[in-house]
Formats: sequence, C-alpha cells, structure tokens
Amino acid sequence: MADNVSKKNGIVLLLLLLLIGVFGVHRFYAGRIGTGIIFLFTFGIFGLGLIYDLILVLTQKLKDGEGKNITFD
Repeated sequence: MADNVSKKNGIVLLLLLLLIGVFGVHRFYAGRIGTGIIFLFTFGIFGLGLIYDLILVLTQKLKDGEGKNITFD
C-alpha cells in the first residue's frame, strides 16, 4: 500500500455518508473529529457540506485524520 493511502475503507465511508452523513458520522470514521462535530451541530453544514463530501469521496480526495487519501481499494 502506498504511503499516502489511508487504511480506512472508502466504501464504508461512502455508506456512512449516504445513510447518516447529516450527523457527521463519516467524518468521525475518517478521524476528522473537529469537522465531525461541526457537521453534527449544523446538520451537515445545512446539506451543502454533504454534497461537497460526496464529491470528495467519489473522487477519492477526502483525507483521513493523518492527511492520507481514503480510497475504494
């Protein structure tokens, strides 16, 4: 596995985003606790953050808490 690829599973991340993303659970899973709390209290930044995160996840550009890309591999 490459040095810049996270051990987190992209499919799990996508499912969490689609099912309960409004609560920021996908951000907590990715290790991004701070933005997870923001998502939790703003209902996914009023939906706009969910769309942004969906694009990041589908293009495999969302990074985990260590700054590594989360992929579907």
